[in-house]
Amino acid sequence: MIIYAVVVFAFAALGGLYLAAHVLRDKLAPWAVSLLHAGLGALGLILLIAALVQGAASQTVLVGFVILLVAALGGFFLASFHLRKRLPPKAAVVIHAGAAVIGFVTLLFQVV
Repeated sequence: MIIYAVVVFAFAALGGLYLAAHVLRDKLAPWAVSLLHAGLGALGLILLIAALVQGAASQTVLVGFVILLVAALGGFFLASFHLRKRLPPKAAVVIHAGAAVIGFVTLLFQVV
């Protein structure tokens, strides 16, 4: 299940790169990509929760999950700007992406 979560997060990351590129160029990102990114992130978190509940996950997976959960909270913050048709602070985008990358790499170390 953890491997599936890593794959899902990898696809979410591709969408995140696309979204960040828009924001960093002072453009609003397309809603469809934002929703896909959020949905894939949520699916990845659900898969990790399932693995943690089943007891099939190590401490490293738990740490990665917590970091990705923090990144998801940052994503809600960014989405609040999108809903208001305003660009979020670029620093918030970088922090969100950084947390997501750290969480993803943490999970990746567990899988590899």
